[in-house]
Amino acid sequence: MRGAVALWLLAVHCAFGASGPNLAEYASRRQSLRRSMTDGALVLYAISIPEAEDLRTPFRQEPNFFYLSGWNEPGAILLLLPDSAPEPREILFLPERRPARERYTGPKAGPSDNNIAERTGFTQVESTKSFESRLAAAFHQPWKVYTLPGQPASERLKTLLPKNEIQNANRLLGPLRARKSPAEIALIQRAVDASVAAHRAAWRRITPGIEEYQVAAAMTAALMDLGCERHAYAPIVASGPNSNVLHYSANTRQLAVGDVVLMDAGAECAGYAADITRTLPVAKDFTPRQREIYDIVLASERAAITAVKPGVTFRDLQKAASEYLNAHGKDAKGQPLGKYLIHGVSHHVGLEVHDPPPGAAPLEAGMVITVEPGLYLPDEGFGVRIEDTVLVTATGARVMSAALPADWNAIRKARKRKP
Repeated sequence: MRGAVALWLLAVHCAFGASGPNLAEYASRRQSLRRSMTDGALVLYAISIPEAEDLRTPFRQEPNFFYLSGWNEPGAILLLLPDSAPEPREILFLPERRPARERYTGPKAGPSDNNIAERTGFTQVESTKSFESRLAAAFHQPWKVYTLPGQPASERLKTLLPKNEIQNANRLLGPLRARKSPAEIALIQRAVDASVAAHRAAWRRITPGIEEYQVAAAMTAALMDLGCERHAYAPIVASGPNSNVLHYSANTRQLAVGDVVLMDAGAECAGYAADITRTLPVAKDFTPRQREIYDIVLASERAAITAVKPGVTFRDLQKAASEYLNAHGKDAKGQPLGKYLIHGVSHHVGLEVHDPPPGAAPLEAGMVITVEPGLYLPDEGFGVRIEDTVLVTATGARVMSAALPADWNAIRKARKRKP
């Protein structure tokens, strides 16, 4: 038994050695994007953290900016021009260095650093002070301006380029981000493996009388101990009636005998997310009714996972899960259970736990999604959700989180093992 656990932990740590995208891959992404925007140019802004906030708001790069550049420092700007434009067609603008500020934040790269081209992968790196003049010179054409809506800096583009049509860059970036490269899949697997370790740590912590936040703390410690920077989203540890609240995150209730506890938590490692949910009893076993509902949800998840393959849509997966729920089991009034599935059963996963979807396009090999049916029964005081992170392959699906058992008998055996 101890040998099996040791081998599993070794596999987790080995997965963490997987290399991420290199600078050539980021350059290839930019080239693919430029080829798709023949009628426009792209302007993206990195996250800028106000100095008053940098102590309590850890820096996290804007995901689209990171996807195209791999750059993980604040205040930068990215300008991409179509192939029809003269060189340079790719410019990374960086803030000037501030030595006095760097005494608080640590060294930051500047546009005049000797090795800046090698470090960034951009042959043209300029100061953000030159951005507006560069922009004016580039946009003598009637191009569209692709940018992200809602960013304060993006609003200024309307003033700088009043005659150019502003378009949402997500329309171009969504399809690119949906198909993961081998390096991205390896990083998502790393996040999944850390999330599996976090859930196992939570299982060992579950006992009547402790608080939900103590279970969440065990998960946080496990994923950070494995080198991940943060949770991919606020961890959900929802016991008893809280298990019926889809995005419950207060984590303030005390666990009690007779409760189920729904744990929805995933790690973010090197920028990439995972998403896993398991529902366990606080006591050693479910009540008969809880076990009945649990087994129905698990079978519906398996039905949906079986349906995953290139060419199907999220609607197909929703149908597979819903049809199973409606055909098996009843509520307290004798009605079918399908109406208690009150959310979609799938979404894309990547740099964000809810990665932008590629419109209504069907699934393709290389996409990473969740499969997560649930039944929420407020009148009975509990809900059950089971969720896995799944890679779409050329022939079907690979459950990336399969190392975390979902079958109740396997979970019960895992809970008895010593770490």
